[in-house]
Amino acid sequence: MPETAQPLRLVIFDFDGTLSDSGNWFLSIVDHLSDRYGFRKVAPDEIEPLRKMTSRDVISHLRIPRWKLPFIARYVRKLFGRNTDKVHLFAGVTEMLAAIEAMGIPLALVTSNSEANARAVLGPENAARFSWWACGASLFGKAPKFRSVLRQSGVPVAQIVSLGDETRDIDAARAVGIRAGAVLWGYAEPEAFAHLNPDLAFSTPDQVVAFVRASAQMDRQP
Repeated sequence: MPETAQPLRLVIFDFDGTLSDSGNWFLSIVDHLSDRYGFRKVAPDEIEPLRKMTSRDVISHLRIPRWKLPFIARYVRKLFGRNTDKVHLFAGVTEMLAAIEAMGIPLALVTSNSEANARAVLGPENAARFSWWACGASLFGKAPKFRSVLRQSGVPVAQIVSLGDETRDIDAARAVGIRAGAVLWGYAEPEAFAHLNPDLAFSTPDQVVAFVRASAQMDRQP
């Protein structure tokens, strides 16, 4: 498990694929989106290879024009809001959030999804654990959302870690100088992160807790 350069003062989480197990739901609507927005359908034998691709490569492979992305994202958020009962948190996520909160480390959420959708899936108890929310980011527009959290929290970038399941999460975190952590329990395959060399990588929520605890113990040392 990697060591922190400085004691943590904030953990920023992505939502879809990091906290919520929404990958199968997204796959269930791909054909519908393809019909509505006129891009390539995903054949069953393409699903696994797509998991190894970056977000940009997936968009290119499906021949989705960039100008359509905001419209697709808005529509997906709307559909998601109607189906939050079909999406659940990954096993261990609730315990992970509770453990980090118990250590006194604040949490923030940065997501392309809406705050209302995230709150619905997290539930009131988990949602209350987050001090800052920056939601509704465009597909490749998370960096401004990270900057918003930085301004609101006042925490130095050296004392923050961001955790996400996609290459764009790592790109956005690095764009603002935040340590970028990859969670490997989400939709994307670890191979998708290989060329990015994330600063940290975690296979289970328990590993995240252990990492944060190690930082908290270091902070108490004289």
